Amino acid sequence: MSHAPQSTEARVTVPLLQQWKTEGRRLVMTTAYDAATARIADPVVDLILVGDSVGNVCLGFDNTLPVSMAMMNHHLEAVTRTRPRALIVADMPYLSFHLSAEETLRNAGGFMQRGASAVKLEGGAKRLDMVRALVDCEIPVMGHLGLTPQSVNVMGGFKVQGRAADDALRLLDDAHSLEAAGCFALVLEGIPTELAARATESLRIPTIGIGAGPDCSGQVLVFHDVLGLLQGHKAKFVRSYVDGFGVLQDALSRFAEDVRGGAFPTAQESYRLPEALRAAVAAWTPRP
Repeated sequence: MSHAPQSTEARVTVPLLQQWKTEGRRLVMTTAYDAATARIADPVVDLILVGDSVGNVCLGFDNTLPVSMAMMNHHLEAVTRTRPRALIVADMPYLSFHLSAEETLRNAGGFMQRGASAVKLEGGAKRLDMVRALVDCEIPVMGHLGLTPQSVNVMGGFKVQGRAADDALRLLDDAHSLEAAGCFALVLEGIPTELAARATESLRIPTIGIGAGPDCSGQVLVFHDVLGLLQGHKAKFVRSYVDGFGVLQDALSRFAEDVRGGAFPTAQESYRLPEALRAAVAAWTPRP
């Protein structure tokens, strides 16, 4: 089976994603928080999420709640400077879409002006007015249901959602309400496989799963999880395709060993003075 990157010719758009849903083509999304990770991801994936997970992954926070609009703008700008072909989705951080429609539009509009193609916001029925306001202003919106990390304190931690009858049915209702409000896709996180499958088959828009089983329209994982760059607890749904932490630490260890042993740099990795200048530099002495 070939694992070659996709063609970089066609830029991914919202209508194209919705077409792929009808064609049964599975969507691939990962996160990127800077230019380097965006350049690695872009030839391979369909969507790049500039996620507020930057707080956990890169900034050392315990959760996403401390992430601000200023932080998100900083990381979004780094990604968009690479001009990726993948659709760039920017996460609306905590309190950026909760206070008023006016502030929600200002924050999301700033994302679009910085090169995002869409925004993502968490929550169901409570967020419908904000979704409608964004869609009315021609801002594509991706919804996010299930385990919503910004609700970590209400949920009592990062726990699977939708296992109780009321919660499961509410999620299905919310999914259809978000579709009706104009969302072009939904992230389904941390919910039972059967619930995600029912949502996916009943919606016209694509679903992108993370810890939601194999029946969604596509899947998303954090870039650093795919490459095994993080240590500590790993969620059940994470599959790492390389021990990136170990590989990179080994490379740095070999660099350190070469420096300490005098093996780096060599003549091939060094610059030389012009022949005519060497004698003058060798004869130079400090002024008294």
